[in-house]
This record gives sequence, structure tokens and C-alpha cells, in this order.
Amino acid sequence: MSIPYINRELSWLEFNQRVINEGARGDLPPLERLKFLAIAASNLDEFFMVRVGGLETLRSLEESRADPAGMSPGKQLRMIRQRVEVMAEETERVLEEELFPELARHKIQALPVERLKPGQVDHVADVFAESVLPLLTPVELRGGEVGIGMVPALCPCLLCEIGSSEEAGNAGLRRVLVPLPATLNRFIQLPNTSGYRFVLLEDVAKNFIGSLFPDELVRSCGLFRLTRSSDISLEEDAYDFARQMVDVLAERQRGACVRLEIDGSFPPGLIDDLRSIVGARESHVYSSAVPLGIRNFMELAGNSDFEALQEVPWAPVIASGWVPGTDIFSCLSAGDLLLHHPYESYDPVMAFLEQAAIDPDVVSIKQTLYRTASNSRVITALITAAENGKSVTVVVELKARFDEARNLERAEELVRAGAQLIYGVKGLKTHCKATLIVRKESNALRRYSHFGTGNYNEVTARGYTDISYLTAREGYGKEAAQLFNALTGGIKLREMKHLTVAPFLLRKKLLALINTETKRAGKGEDAGIDIKVNSLQDEKIIEALYAASSAGVKIRLNVRGICCLQPGIKKISKNIEVSALVGRYLEHARVLSFHNGGNTRVFFSSADLMKRSLDKRVELMVEVTDDPVKSRLLAVLGGHFKDNAQAYRLESDGTYQRLKPKKGKKAFRAQEYFQRRAIKSAGRVTAAQEMRLLPHRPPEQSGIIVEDAS
Repeated sequence: MSIPYINRELSWLEFNQRVINEGARGDLPPLERLKFLAIAASNLDEFFMVRVGGLETLRSLEESRADPAGMSPGKQLRMIRQRVEVMAEETERVLEEELFPELARHKIQALPVERLKPGQVDHVADVFAESVLPLLTPVELRGGEVGIGMVPALCPCLLCEIGSSEEAGNAGLRRVLVPLPATLNRFIQLPNTSGYRFVLLEDVAKNFIGSLFPDELVRSCGLFRLTRSSDISLEEDAYDFARQMVDVLAERQRGACVRLEIDGSFPPGLIDDLRSIVGARESHVYSSAVPLGIRNFMELAGNSDFEALQEVPWAPVIASGWVPGTDIFSCLSAGDLLLHHPYESYDPVMAFLEQAAIDPDVVSIKQTLYRTASNSRVITALITAAENGKSVTVVVELKARFDEARNLERAEELVRAGAQLIYGVKGLKTHCKATLIVRKESNALRRYSHFGTGNYNEVTARGYTDISYLTAREGYGKEAAQLFNALTGGIKLREMKHLTVAPFLLRKKLLALINTETKRAGKGEDAGIDIKVNSLQDEKIIEALYAASSAGVKIRLNVRGICCLQPGIKKISKNIEVSALVGRYLEHARVLSFHNGGNTRVFFSSADLMKRSLDKRVELMVEVTDDPVKSRLLAVLGGHFKDNAQAYRLESDGTYQRLKPKKGKKAFRAQEYFQRRAIKSAGRVTAAQEMRLLPHRPPEQSGIIVEDAS
């Protein structure tokens, strides 16, 4: 029997709409609004590459099987287009009617070439001739077609119609593709102007492209932007997994068209030619009245010269319990350290790794890596440790989508430094976040552990809300060792007290926790479940939550993005409330609590409640038993459920309604509350500095097969 279920793709689009809603808020500074619109555009790019790309593949295979919401791939694609068009109209309205005019009043303005003064025209002409023209590579389209691989994705391109002269009429016309390299600066600043007035690269290129074709006439020219499918799979049995990943990255450059954006002034006579070139259906084409690739405007939104038009930044504070510059291991010997990022600085995590790298008493470091910063201090610390003769083992996930190239590059550095490298495990993505450090103390070995909900990335730690837990408790250390033994040596994982690992036992554990509350409610006892995650899509978890609600369990869910559960349905989900929060930070922490007859059990996790997380990834859920730590995590949950200003309520029909304070009640914004709470707890000490299975081994290493998780 099917259960009430909201389509995953449409639910994700509702999340992106909430991001756009922040861009539409008139009470935010203009560049903060522009930032949200740029984020929404970037999100949508990835959505088309991955999710729409997958649906297009299913449709091309004539796969008509419906999803749990009863929609075929074709129907999902049609509904996605309808929803995206509405979102695009809203984005264009906000930009054209509100943001661009407001920024112009602050002397931040894009000017068309035809509005420039003669001296400014000379300047942009010189910029084009000296800095743009030498990098352009025109590609003639013989027969009107060219391989799609010649068209770069996600960057502006020009399609030009070239003739020998006006007298020749249509005789001898040819089509030429001119990509505008992503390495070029999109914003060409104008000299001798107040404020920040600029011309967009594509406008300059369109106006001066004729110099690329001497003795010929550019009859027409149109701007477009291509999005390709990145739904590309790997052969998991490949001998050299890293080399195959290089091939996959190359294949991604030839992915099929899933979206074709054209400038509002694109010549109608060239559209059919363009569609033929990139293999686009009519349903792939989206016309835009605003600049293509709004994601690039993040550069403008984050320009440090315009602080008055941005949100006042919140400085992370140093959590109480650790003093910068002191020995992190002595600190952890005295007690556990729980951090709520980015309100609390990432410094202690970095100190944990960087001190270990040079500490003569540290003998080994083991760590999982999923997404890292561009110039990662984390990887630098691991390299230093290996060069200092410590045993360093790194499980680096090469299948972290869109971070594969960076992970490959840094992985090679680790190997050269002498680290033992594991390229994930067969058939699964290694998404858990764990570090285990072993140190010699008093003629014995002691384990120190770090577990988190976020990546080991000191850059995103400034903008993502996450949980870090550092402990010297032996029970956690022993179980972390078992986890790494399974990842690197194929040792069979058994059920553990503190750690629960997907895909082996995590769904089973979650269902057991939910069912315990269901049974208690059935006996008339108090029962409750509070969960904060990024996504809720797994059918078995949703079905269990429906059963718990029907039994009388009070369930509160805070789900940032996709939520396929339908709340508020009589006799099924009337006891379930679902909220979603969008603020200046990206909500990324996963925290779960179960009433358990008054002896509340509290967990944090790297996993979302999605089928892929529970079946196709190595994930980790950690139970905390220390009362102060439990209290802090419960406060994190409580703050999110209390928000009545930045939060939305999910209705049973899949729509979201923004919450407002009830009459006579004050507005409560959870993220502001957590920032104030962190400052108060730390005594206003700000961070001293910003934080910047079957093992897949390099061919020269050997591995042991891990037992098939299925």
C-alpha cells in the first residue's frame, strides 16, 4: 500500500523558492539579497545537472515507472519546468524592479555599452582587445552542427552569424560559436566613475566581436548558456579507481543538454540552429530578461568594498573549555568539547589536527575526507604529520560530486608525503565525518576522537551550521577504530554502543527508536520525537513516522530542504509538525532526540533521512551520553522549533507558509539566538583567526575485500 508522499524534486524546488524569498526581502541589505539570489541560481544549476539529468536519462530509456508520489519521469520534467518558470519570473522581477535600481542608487551599476561615454567606450574596447580577444577561440559550425563537447557548460557563449558583406545577402552566411572562457573577469569596471560602475563581459564581447572576423560582417549575434547532465556513473570494479575518475570528469564535459538559457535579445532566426548544435528540445530552452548565470554575481555580493550594503558579519567565538594556543589534548583529557559551528569557531578542530601533526607523542592519525577547502589546512596538517613520520591513513571520497578533481589533486599530495590512502569503498560514498588520533601517554596509548555533521572544510565551517564533538572517552575511541578497520581493512562491523553506521545498521536503529516511541504511546505513556535534518525522503522512515503519529507520538521535524512526508493528514500524520529554516547560514547539522520514557536519547549524524544516505553511503550517527552535551544538543533542537520569523511550516499539500509571531509575541530568530548564546557562553572571546568495505587504493597499494553491505 502506498503512503502519502510529496515528490522529491518538487519539494527541493520549494526549498530553492525559500532561498529566493530571502532575496525578495526588502528589510535585508541589497547585497545580502543579491547573495541569496546567486545561491538560488547556483543551486538550480546543480539541480539541472544532477536531478533533471537523471530524469532525462530515465525518459530517454522509456522508463515510465512512477516515483512514490505517482509521477512518471516525463510528468516530473513537465512539472519541474512549470515551477522553474515561476521561480525565474520572481527572480527577474526582484532584480529588475528592486535590486538593480537600489544598487544603482548606491552607485553599483551595470551599464550597457551604448550608454557609455566616448572615453569609456575606448576603455572597454582596449580591455577587449588586450585581455579578451587573445583568449577567444571561434569554432565554425560546418553543416550547421558541431559536437556538443565543443560548447562549454555554465559559461556565456556567443553564436554568431557571419557574412562576407552586406551585398552578398544570405549567400555565404556561416555560423560561428565563440565561448567566453570562465577565466575571464565577468565584471569590467569603468574608470573615472564614482562607486562601482561596470560593463558585463558578454556585453563587451557582443559589441566588439566584429574585430574577431576582419573583412567580414557579423550579421547577428546571440548569447546563451548551456547546462549539461552530470548524471554519470562509475564502474566500481575498476582497477585504477582514480584514473577512471579522471575519465568520468572528462565525460562530464560531454554530457547531454538539460537546459539551454538564452538572452532575451537572442536572434529568433538562430534559435533552431542553436538547438541543433547542442541537442536541445524546445522544453530545454529558457529565455531570460536578466543576465545569464546570476550565480556569478556572488562575486559582487561578497565584495568587501561594499560592507555598508551587506549584513554585519558575525564573528565566531572560541568555545568555553579550550584556550587558544593551549594543548588540545590536555583539554580533552579534562572533558568533552561540543562545538556548534559557525557560532563557535572551528579553531579547536584545526588545533586537534595541527597539534597532532607536530606532537612527538602522536603516533597515528586516521581521517575520512569528503569535501575540503581549496587550500585545505586539514590536508596540509595530514601531509605534515606523514612527513613527520606518523602513521597517517586517509579515506578520501573521490565520488564527492563536483569536488572530484580537487580531491584527486590533494590525494596525490598525500601519497607523495607517505600517507596511506583509501579511495572510499565499493559501491558506496564515504560520507561520515570522523578522525581518530592515537597518542602515547604514560607508557600507554590513548585514543582521541572527533565526529561531526559537516565536512572537514575550514571555509564552509564559517557559513554552514554544524556540530563537532571532540572526546577522549575510550568507548568512542575503540568504536572509531572499528569504523576505520572496516573502511580500510574490510573488517566486519558489529553493532556498537555509541556509533551506528550506515548502510549496515543505521536504518534498523532509527526504525527501532521510532518504534519504541510508538509502543510507549500505544500504552498511554508520554512519547515524542524531535528531528532536525537536511532532507527526509526515505519511505520506510516516513512510514514509521506515520505509524508513530497514528499511535499518538508527538513529532516535530525541522527539515531544511527536501521533505517527502505530508504532515497534518487526519488519522495518519496529524501529530507531525514540519518546519524549515532559511537564514544567513546554511542549516547543515543533523540532530535527533527520542523521549524514551523521560530518559531522552540524543544523537547527531552525518546522514540525512534519505534512501541514498541509508543504503548507498557510509554514514555515522553518534549517541551522546554526557549530560551537559545532551543538554546543549537539545537546546539546538529547541531553538529551531521555536523560530517564528525565519521558519516556514510545511502544509499537507506540499506548500510552505512563512511563520509570523503571534499577536503580542516577539520575533524569535534561531540563528540570532545561537549567536548571542555562543557569545554569552564564551565570555565574548572571539576567534583569534578565521579558519581558513572494498578499499579503492592507488594501484601500488593492496586491499582486503569488505563484506557486501547488501
